[in-house]
Amino acid sequence: MNAGSQQTVLEQLANKICGFDLQAIPPEAYRLARTAIIDTLGVTIAGASEPCTTLLLDTPGVATAPGQCSLLGMRRQTSALDAAFINGTASHALDYDDFSQPMGGHQSAPLVAPLVALAQERGLSGLALLQSYIVGIEAEIRLARAVNFYHYDKGWHPTATLGVFGAAAASAHLLGLNPAQTTTALAIAASFASGLKANFGTMVKPLHVGQCARNGLLATLMAQAGYDANAAALEHKQGFFNAFNGPGHFNAALIFENWANPLEVLSPTMGLKQFPCCGSAIPAVAMALQLRKEESFAIEDIAKVEIMPHRRRLPHTNNPDPQTPLAAKFSVQYAVCLSLLKGAPKLKDFEGTSHFDPDIRSLMAKTIAREHPDMPDDSPEQFGAEVIITLNSGITLSRRVNSLIGRGGDHPLSADELWEKFSDCAQRSMTPSQVKPLFDALQNLENVKDIRQITALMDPA
Repeated sequence: MNAGSQQTVLEQLANKICGFDLQAIPPEAYRLARTAIIDTLGVTIAGASEPCTTLLLDTPGVATAPGQCSLLGMRRQTSALDAAFINGTASHALDYDDFSQPMGGHQSAPLVAPLVALAQERGLSGLALLQSYIVGIEAEIRLARAVNFYHYDKGWHPTATLGVFGAAAASAHLLGLNPAQTTTALAIAASFASGLKANFGTMVKPLHVGQCARNGLLATLMAQAGYDANAAALEHKQGFFNAFNGPGHFNAALIFENWANPLEVLSPTMGLKQFPCCGSAIPAVAMALQLRKEESFAIEDIAKVEIMPHRRRLPHTNNPDPQTPLAAKFSVQYAVCLSLLKGAPKLKDFEGTSHFDPDIRSLMAKTIAREHPDMPDDSPEQFGAEVIITLNSGITLSRRVNSLIGRGGDHPLSADELWEKFSDCAQRSMTPSQVKPLFDALQNLENVKDIRQITALMDPA
């Protein structure tokens, strides 16, 4: 609650959300938003059969509430809250969803599940969903700019701790909440924020996304119902900024600096994943693939492999001995050696006992990972890596990239590549004959009058 006349940070943010100029959204923003949503739905359908998702469904009391909201890739419906929870978890189950440098995490997964659930429950349009996604991304990334990279380095998982605000902002916009209600939704979300990087490489990481998707939607529904909360929940001496980051380690002014000009969804610092592993490993994987394609060497002639990513990419990917398929996604050693041996990583490379492949393990034994000595912490480019191969003859081969945030900016996925990824993902729960009509319908999302026309196409055969 705000006793004075000066607006709190959340009140200012709520005014921005509610007063968003939808007429000023350019066609390119709609195209990028649609692509991100298609990509997220594809990986969600693929993640429906993963243990972190199916075990939730085996947990007493989960997804038992009645409702008309689909669990994507399953023949099952439940409430909007439970659908946001399960689909949100599935969307991050394979760690194949898009990510963002300023976010320090995954920007779309926290938003898409609650937006689809709400739109399905209430028969809302694809255009409304797209617009609320764009608004949610703006709020989410702007908050990230205010707290990162200290927030990220401290050990918080921004996908969850900041994604809950994005989910609340997007849901509030889709439901048409007024500024006071939106302020309350964001303030409630501040108390729902959680997620520790200590749980990376386990089922809890995708659970973070499901929980923040559900919590963001729950905060919005509570605010709409009349709940109250402290409008100063961000800047209060015991609020989000000071509790999560600490005094002197945030800058709230960055939330509003050049708001929506340009839109965050247009930023080149957001990218889709072409490989199903941790985004922090992708720059090194790309350099390993370049070496494999452009240099001539035999694997048995390799004496040493050195992987040197930007420092922030290493703490959660320096895993020289992954013991589970999920842990292998967070092993830059495994991902790079796999790439050198077999080419671009595929979903199957992170399943079963693939991570114990003796040839890959043999090369991993010759591999070291350490932070790059001349990629500074304060650089605007945080996703760089260099891979150096030393041959038995003493010859060294290397490739370096200073910034590679997945496939975005000036290096987007082509239409064919997007289809290839989507179909590969969706066919894990759907028949090939179902996948193309779904993809085509999603390509026309802004003209869909009722999102239930889309969700009806997602039921598995």
